[in-house]
Parts: sequence; C-alpha cells; structure tokens
Amino acid sequence: MAEQEVVLLDEWLSMFGSRARIALAEKGIKYEYREEDLSSKSPLLLQMNPIHKKIPVLIHKGEPICESLIIVEYIDEVWKETAPFLPSDPYLRAQARFWADFVNKKVGDVGGRIWAGKKEEHEEAKKEIIENLKQLEETLGDKTFFGGETFGFVDIALVPFYPWFYTYEALCNFKVETRCPKLISWAHRCVQRQSVSKSLAAEKEIYDFVIDFRKKSQWD
Repeated sequence: MAEQEVVLLDEWLSMFGSRARIALAEKGIKYEYREEDLSSKSPLLLQMNPIHKKIPVLIHKGEPICESLIIVEYIDEVWKETAPFLPSDPYLRAQARFWADFVNKKVGDVGGRIWAGKKEEHEEAKKEIIENLKQLEETLGDKTFFGGETFGFVDIALVPFYPWFYTYEALCNFKVETRCPKLISWAHRCVQRQSVSKSLAAEKEIYDFVIDFRKKSQWD
C-alpha cells in the first residue's frame, strides 16, 4: 500500500490519538502523520471532520474516518492480515465494545474533570475514577490482557490513559498502583509492546501541558 493512502490527523498528547497510532502500529501500516495545532485547526481537519472538528481523523484513500474507537474498528476490518483486535464471537465482541465505551465515559470523561476541571471538582472525580479503575481491574481479573492472552480492542482503548495517571495522581494526591495494582501490572505488559511504547506521550510532557493549561485557565 502506498504510504500516501493513509494519513492520520492527530495531536501527540491525545489519548484518543494514541489509540489510532497503536492500532496502525499493531497492523504494521505505513502512514503519514500530521500534527494538528488544536488552537488553530488546519483547513484539512475542518474539511475532514466538519461535525466535531476534533482529532484523531484517519484519512484512507481520501475518505475520513472520525472518532477513535471507530477508527480502531475500521483499521481492524480493513487490514485483516494480522490478528484481529475484536473477538469473532458476537457476545465477546459486544462485551469488548461495552468496556471500551466504559473507558470513554468512566475514565476519559472523569479524568477530564480532573485535569481540565476546577479544584472543587477534584475530590468527587478522584473517588469516581478510582471506583471505575477498580471496576476495570475486576473485569481484567487474572488475564494477561482484557481479551485473554491476546492484546486487543479494550487494551487499545484503555492503555493510552496510562501516562495520564501521573497527572491525575499529582493533582488529586493518590496512587493508582496502591488502589489497582493488577491494572498497573497490565499497563506495564502493554508498554512492553513496541506499538504501545512508541505511541504514548511521556507522562511528564502531559503533566507540564496540564499545568500550563490550568494556569492559563486561572484554576490553579
């Protein structure tokens, strides 16, 4: 496949963009990466995602695919030469989609209230995110990955939040590993995969971005 057939509009710190990067790397797909300045969105981004005007956007043969979980599924369906992200069994596939959606709502949304929210929101958000991560740890159980022995859809959905834990912990004074040790062990296994390690932003870079954002918002 010609490299120019696949383009990813992204922003390096985005956990949602990381999902697309991991999926592309897992499938061994060559693509053109285009970093977006979200304070001054490119005409291409506005053209390719006119509804939400957000990253990531995967452009394949000139056609846009938006929303990170949809992008991951699209990559899985189009490039079938490697192991699939989603199980073949309809029930297990539905369960994987359920937990990926849980990650969006119960980790992504709640984590956003921590890093981008006011200080008075932090204590409640901290309680919620700990409870939600414990639920994910219970779902993981003693399995290597969420789907069993195979790295897959739910892992791709959740692991991009792992480098953000450092910022959640710093702002709310807690340690995820103390509350969810099995989940952190799972994250360490994921990071051993080159597709993951090369697709995640550095935790200190995320933290510096958040501190700067909060200062500009006059919340700290």
